[in-house]
Amino acid sequence: MAEHTYKYIELVGSSKNSFEEAIQNAVNKAAQTVRNMRWFVVTEQRGYIENNAVAYYQVTIKIGFTLED
Repeated sequence: MAEHTYKYIELVGSSKNSFEEAIQNAVNKAAQTVRNMRWFVVTEQRGYIENNAVAYYQVTIKIGFTLED
């Protein structure tokens, strides 16, 4: 494996359906402007309750990407 230098950004994704979809929504949005994404880590999960039911799932993730030479 070649040596790389990585940078990461922190994002919050949300979804009405699931934590997994919240992650995917954040990754999809980042992919519009960030190149060379390699990994993500979930640092926090939480939800929003409305009328005694789960209304939204939220995740805070860090996305790592390689810096270009």
